[in-house]
Amino acid sequence: MTTAMGAALRRIQIGNALSAFGNGFTVPFTFVYVSQVRGLGAGIAGAALAAFAVAALFVLPFTGRLIDRRGPVPVAVSGTVLAASGSLGLGLSGSAPAVMAAAGALGAGIAVVQPALATMIVWCSTTLTRSRAFATQFFLNNLGLGLGGLAGGLLVDTAHPASFIRLFATEAMMFLVLGAVVATVRLPRAPRLEKAARTEYGEPSSGGWRALFRDRAMVMVCALGFVMFFACYGQFESGLSAFAVEVARISPTTLGIALAANTAVIVLAQFVVLRLVEYRRRSRVIALVGLVWTVAWLVAGVSGAVHGSRAMAVATIISAYALFGLGEAMLAPTVAPLVADLAPARMVGQYNSAFALVKQLALALGPAVAGVLAAADAYTAYIAMLVVSSLAISVTALLMGRHVTPSQDSPLHPSRVVARSVPHSEPAPSGPSPTAVQPEASGTERISA
Repeated sequence: MTTAMGAALRRIQIGNALSAFGNGFTVPFTFVYVSQVRGLGAGIAGAALAAFAVAALFVLPFTGRLIDRRGPVPVAVSGTVLAASGSLGLGLSGSAPAVMAAAGALGAGIAVVQPALATMIVWCSTTLTRSRAFATQFFLNNLGLGLGGLAGGLLVDTAHPASFIRLFATEAMMFLVLGAVVATVRLPRAPRLEKAARTEYGEPSSGGWRALFRDRAMVMVCALGFVMFFACYGQFESGLSAFAVEVARISPTTLGIALAANTAVIVLAQFVVLRLVEYRRRSRVIALVGLVWTVAWLVAGVSGAVHGSRAMAVATIISAYALFGLGEAMLAPTVAPLVADLAPARMVGQYNSAFALVKQLALALGPAVAGVLAAADAYTAYIAMLVVSSLAISVTALLMGRHVTPSQDSPLHPSRVVARSVPHSEPAPSGPSPTAVQPEASGTERISA
């Protein structure tokens, strides 16, 4: 990585960490704030969270194209301004329509920022550093969220609405700090948007959704991503929490400890895990994550079956959350770099946005399905469904491994790294590039992994 790329990446990571810190101030308290502090009730609070998700689903189909056409920096800056306005609006809103509008602005802003930042990380990393760059981003996000949540918990007081206004104002300020930091980033190269090249289908490719859907490997990664986010992230604040409280008889305080254990595993184990997985095949690492989460759900199921021992129930539910954290730490240096390495050179933003859209769909559907099963008291079926979903992650990952190239599946394999360091007789490209571009078997240009 060149000095310029390293400096740009450090700025992006610092800004992202500060934004996560601000986000941590409000994430655990938004529902309570809307329903109790503002007195709007649980229905409006749930609708506000739904507006957050719907707004993200609305903007994501257009975000990737905008990133590829205008570049990630102006898109990211615009997203931070929109998110800041939404966060501040939530703090000042006293009516249901105002809360809904502010939640929508916040959700849309964050949805725009995420793929733009991911694209910037891709541009500022190389084959050798991309996994570590995304692992660092995930580490800093979790550290920032954890510290922000801790600080917010010390400042908040349900008897004083002004304390919540301070939380949302802090979050808004951190979004603006992120925007200011991103605006100062000088990316190694802003790719020139050339006229679409001919694809193997003989048609000009405009870099749209049709081209993405024809990429079988990316379609499989999106399907894999949907199951992953549905079976893990989509359950943390819904079905898994309900199961822990209603079936395992875990107190809310203990549930908070379990969530802290999840974050602690990620923060403490991220770089140890990175050293263990970055030279392995990505498809097999993801398949292993499916097995880890299968065990996690089985352990969670055990916590609901040991009614005679509260200590055992507490230990098993905390262990389940910790196992989910281990799986997340394994995914951080694996999935996001794979999405980037599958993308054609002109469609990095589109691919990142497509994966973010799949993630958002899973995060919206996961709690909805969990809510239906919890309302029916069908917790055995709930655990069984998620065990099957976790096993499906492993199977789908192994199938996906057949549709990616060896360099995409295992970019840091020693023999490949050495091979790429050998100079070729062909002339090198005249300008700097954030990623090496090589022709794939399909005939399209792909960012090499």
